[in-house]
Amino acid sequence: MESLQNPRQFSVRFYKNTLTFAKCRLYDLDRLSQGLQILFLGVEELTEEFESREIERVASWSGDKRLEIHKGKSMISQAQGSLNEAYVDPQVKHSRDLCWYAKPLREDSLRVLFLAPHPFYQDRGTPINSSIFLKALSEEQYQVDVLTYPEGQDVQYPNVTIYRTLKCPLVSNVKPGFSWKKLIYDVLMLVKAIQLVSRKQYDVIQGIEESVFIALLFKLLLNIPYVYDMDSSIAQQMVEQLPWLSPLAPALNWFEKLAVKRAKAVIPVCDAIAQDIAKYSPERVMILPDISLLAENEGIEVQEDLRADLGITGVMLMYVGNLEGYQGIDLMIEGFAIALQQDESLNLVIIGGDAEGIETYRQKAAQLGAGNRVHFMGQRPATHLSGYLSQADILVSPRTKGKNTPMKIYSYLDSGKAVLATDLLTHTQVLTDQVALLAKSDSTSFAAGMVQLAQNQLLCQELGLAGRQLVAEKHSYSAFRNTIKDLYGWLKSELLPQQCQAK
Repeated sequence: MESLQNPRQFSVRFYKNTLTFAKCRLYDLDRLSQGLQILFLGVEELTEEFESREIERVASWSGDKRLEIHKGKSMISQAQGSLNEAYVDPQVKHSRDLCWYAKPLREDSLRVLFLAPHPFYQDRGTPINSSIFLKALSEEQYQVDVLTYPEGQDVQYPNVTIYRTLKCPLVSNVKPGFSWKKLIYDVLMLVKAIQLVSRKQYDVIQGIEESVFIALLFKLLLNIPYVYDMDSSIAQQMVEQLPWLSPLAPALNWFEKLAVKRAKAVIPVCDAIAQDIAKYSPERVMILPDISLLAENEGIEVQEDLRADLGITGVMLMYVGNLEGYQGIDLMIEGFAIALQQDESLNLVIIGGDAEGIETYRQKAAQLGAGNRVHFMGQRPATHLSGYLSQADILVSPRTKGKNTPMKIYSYLDSGKAVLATDLLTHTQVLTDQVALLAKSDSTSFAAGMVQLAQNQLLCQELGLAGRQLVAEKHSYSAFRNTIKDLYGWLKSELLPQQCQAK
C-alpha cells in the first residue's frame, strides 16, 4: 500500500519529463502521450479509491493498477532514453523536416489542426462561429482535424474529423469565460494535441482563444506555424471577470503579446481588437466579423406561437443569448421595469440561459415588480432563430463589457426588426444611428430607448430596413467564406510554395 500514499508524485514526474523533452525539442510524442494517458487513468482510479479509504477493496486490485502505471512509466522512460541518441539538425526549418515527423507530402491541400477550447457543438456564440468556419474550410477542401472538449454534439462536414479530450468525472456543463472547468479541459487538450501532432503531419494549427498557447508551444518546439483566432482579449476578459487578477494584468498582456507576435496570422473578430494588437506588429491581420445565422436556416418553421402561448397582446421586446454577467442582463431587466411604469403594453421575452441563471433573473424581475411581464423561455435551437425573431417587435442587446460585437447583432439586423443596444464600442463598431437605436448603459437611458421604439412604429420600420441592408452588403456567409479563402490561400502559398508553383 506504500505506492498509494502519494498519488500526486506521478503528476510531478509528468512535468519533469515534459520539461526535459521540451529542452531537447525532439522526442517520441506518440509514446509519451500513450504513457501519459495510462498514467492519467491509473492514477485517477487509485486516487479515488485512496480518498474513499476503502483499503480492503483496493488491496484486491491495486496490483493491476500499479502494473498499468508501471507500463506507462516504462513507455515514458523509453521515450526519454531515445533522446540520448537524438539531435536536431541546425538546417531544420519546419517540423516536416524532422526525420521522425516526416511523411509523404500530400497533393496540394493544407492539413489543419483546429483547436476549439469549448463544448462543440452547442448553440452559443463561439461554437456556432467555429462551426461556420469549419464549413468554409471544408468547402475549400482543406483537411481539418478538430480538437475540442468532450461535451457537445458532433457535426459532419467533408474533410473534417472531430477528436475530443478525455471526459473528466464530475466536470461538465462548461460555461463561457474563464473557469476551473475550462482549465482542466485545456490541460487535457494539450495531452491530446501532443498525441495528434506526434501521429499526423500538420501544416498549420489554428488556435481559438486560450488554445493559442497550445499552438504557441508547438511553434516553439517544432516550428509548426499557427493562426490566432482572436474572439476577444484574453487578458481583458480575465481581469473583467476576476477583478482580483488586476495586479497580474501586465503579465497577462505580455503573454497575449507573445501569442500575437509569434502567429503566422491573427484573425480578430472586430476592428477594436485589431486596433489593440496593431502595436504588437503581427505578421498578418485579417478581420473576420461574425455573420447572420438566418439565411442558413431559412424556411425552418417554428410551431411555437409566443403571443398566444404567453398571452401577449402588446409590444414584445426580445433578448436572445446566454445570461452571463457581461451580457448586461441586470441592466436590461432593471430598464424594463422602469419602462413598464411608462408603458404598460410592454412584454420582455428572454430566450437562452441555463436553469440557474433563469431562476436568478426571474427572482430579480419579480422583486422589481415586472415578474408577470418578463417571460423566460430557456434554450431553443439556433436553427429556429429566424422563427422567434420574426415574432418580436423590438430586439435588445444590453451588453456592458467586452469589445467584441455579439454574434446575435448580425441576426438581429438581418431579421428586419428594430434593434436597441447599448452605446458602447462592443456595438458601435458595427451599429450606427441609421441601423439601431443606441442608448447609454444605464437603466434609465435603456428604459427610455425601449419606450421610444415601442411608441414609434415608423422609426422601427426604418431601422429594420436599414439593418437588413447592412447585413446583406457586409455580413453574409459569402463574404465570410471569401475572407477565409483569401487567408488560407495566402497561408498555402507561404507554407506549401512548391505545390502552389507546380499547380
